[in-house]
Amino acid sequence: MRRVSMATRDELIIALSQRYSESDRYTKGRILDEFVAIMGYHRKHAMRVLRTGPSRPSETYARRRVYDRAALEAIVVLWEASDRVCGKRLKALIPVLVEALERHGHLKLEASVREAVLAMSAATIDRTLKPIRSRNGQRRRSRSWGMPSLRKSIPVRTLTDWPNPTPGFLEADFVAHCGPNIGGRFIHTLVLTDVASGWTECAALLQRDQHMVTAALDRLKAGLPFPILGLDTDNDSTFINETVKSYCAAHRIEFTRSRPYRKNDQAFVEQKNGSVVRRLVGYRRFEGTGVLHHLEVLYKYSRLFVNFFQPSFKLIAKDREGALIRKRYLSPATPCQRLLADPSTLKRRRSKLMRLQGLLDPVFLLREIRYRQERIISLADKAPLTEIVPTDEFFAQLKATWHEGAAVSRPIDAPSKKTRFRPDPFEACEEQLRGWVRAAPLITGKQLLQRLQATYPGAYPDRHFRTLLRRLKSWREELGGGRERG
Repeated sequence: MRRVSMATRDELIIALSQRYSESDRYTKGRILDEFVAIMGYHRKHAMRVLRTGPSRPSETYARRRVYDRAALEAIVVLWEASDRVCGKRLKALIPVLVEALERHGHLKLEASVREAVLAMSAATIDRTLKPIRSRNGQRRRSRSWGMPSLRKSIPVRTLTDWPNPTPGFLEADFVAHCGPNIGGRFIHTLVLTDVASGWTECAALLQRDQHMVTAALDRLKAGLPFPILGLDTDNDSTFINETVKSYCAAHRIEFTRSRPYRKNDQAFVEQKNGSVVRRLVGYRRFEGTGVLHHLEVLYKYSRLFVNFFQPSFKLIAKDREGALIRKRYLSPATPCQRLLADPSTLKRRRSKLMRLQGLLDPVFLLREIRYRQERIISLADKAPLTEIVPTDEFFAQLKATWHEGAAVSRPIDAPSKKTRFRPDPFEACEEQLRGWVRAAPLITGKQLLQRLQATYPGAYPDRHFRTLLRRLKSWREELGGGRERG
């Protein structure tokens, strides 16, 4: 039975108590039966409530202050000394922190204040620090996203929810061409990948905008060899909004989303972000209509080259045997070949694909892709523009490219994996370590770490062992080879 709110209960008691007091015995019994059925009260309790009316709220009184000003000021000092951690963490840290501050002469608390500080709960600490945090510009961290009701209305689809879909169910994602700086306006690429066949379409957008997304979908679906049956996106607000949802409803497209922060739910399109988009245009920053035009032309030729002349593997099963994972794949095939082999592909669409495949020249497409890549990179780097070469000359360059060991004009500028983002723990003693290795080339990583710990007590804990092993390997290679031993 659904519970009645307190306000509704009081209104009902006020309405019935007057009638109940003025009614005869028979009418009182009927009122009482109805009141018990609604409220679920015991009959005797219901009689007392109808006789006395709604209960009066108890008088409010000021809460007695438990902690004095000295304890509150001590909490502020401890919070600052802990680098402003949250109340739960500060509560666990207070015994250690008070002892450390008193030991070094930074703080001296009276016995009563010390006892009060140690007894203070995490909730009281947060409540005490709330005005100080707000005054210092610290806000409570919010984990909620905008428009939660709209997000909840869109079903969630994970990677395991794609058993054997027909062509037409697409995954969508954005690739940001921001370079190393995410600030300002820059070009984005909208990527669509068909789950069944791997067919991939790309559209360059001047910025991320929900109306540009629907316009790009209208533009791309005209070139798709199948109707769009489903659209699966991440939780980006550019996708999760009324504009895209209404578009999908109007075109009878099943609209789903992945789980937040679970990129594997969109494994098909995430793979194409790297193997198609990043391989084509790299990681530079692109902005402006000039680059946008060349990107659109690049995607016009690359869609034909990728979908008709780029075979890919497709995972069909993954079995785990203890720590070993065995993966089984279908034979490599192009998206076009998978569509032609799919029984759900209509005969007229199959004929159109075969006719288009017979007209395409892969060398011409590759030449146009290389030329557009060079134009885009020249505009992004503000370098001199190059001229397009004839197809025969380009093919002659391809035949001699293997001598140079690299592809012709492939503008891939992936960030280096060797960039160090954390402080080097061995920077201060690197030369000393190198000297030890030169003096004893057969020294093991364990022996080297023990010697380092003896020389600098407490500075190099055991967690640096793997880092030291990797460094030892590189030093031995510099000194003339040798295999490191742990």
